Amino acid sequence: MKTAVVTGGGSGIGLAVAQRLQADGYHVATLDLRPTDTQFAHTADVSDPEQVGAAFAAIRTQLGPVTILVNAAGLDGTGRFSKIDFAQWQRVIDVNLNGVYHCVQAVLPDMLEAGWGRIVNISSSSTHSGQPFMAHYVAAKSAVNGLTKSLALELGPAGITVNAVPPGFIDTPMLRKAEAAKLLGGTIDDHIQRTPVRRVGQPEDIAAACAFLISESAGYITGQILGVNGGRNT
Repeated sequence: MKTAVVTGGGSGIGLAVAQRLQADGYHVATLDLRPTDTQFAHTADVSDPEQVGAAFAAIRTQLGPVTILVNAAGLDGTGRFSKIDFAQWQRVIDVNLNGVYHCVQAVLPDMLEAGWGRIVNISSSSTHSGQPFMAHYVAAKSAVNGLTKSLALELGPAGITVNAVPPGFIDTPMLRKAEAAKLLGGTIDDHIQRTPVRRVGQPEDIAAACAFLISESAGYITGQILGVNGGRNT
């Protein structure tokens, strides 16, 4: 049985992905800043390579080599660009981009030894359209898309696929927070009417996309940015 690690697996999209992969029959461990009572849950800050390394070492001891990684840990941020100081900028970059770097570096030896691996990076639909007052977040997630494409080219010959899923308009705490801060340009209900499929997305929609990209059926798919957004970005 293959072992998967889902970062940000304590809530929202990460939790939905972890639950879906468990239902699909994988061993699943999660990394999150907030401890949870789920099995094989590890508390770690993905921006800290020492914490990441310790968590992966513990997971290998519990479940064996890790050949599936879903990078769902994320940190949003808002503010006019002129008011974003470098510490704020750096923290958002550290979690959303450098966290992916640390986790891929930690899992890569297992995948290379196995000659098989699946990496799915959760980016953001804001990389398609931009988003005012979230320059640091959009910059980090755009870099994740670029990293995905580069890693796919580099790691494909080793049997490892690398894809990204940029969610759009998904009912998560992050979306509700943006609505409360009046950053959406209307309410969630307003945006439903502007969404071709006429509903808000659910974390399970993202989990389904991740499950497919991880499956053997997706072995010929790599370096792709699979938008899951109800048709809002095409």
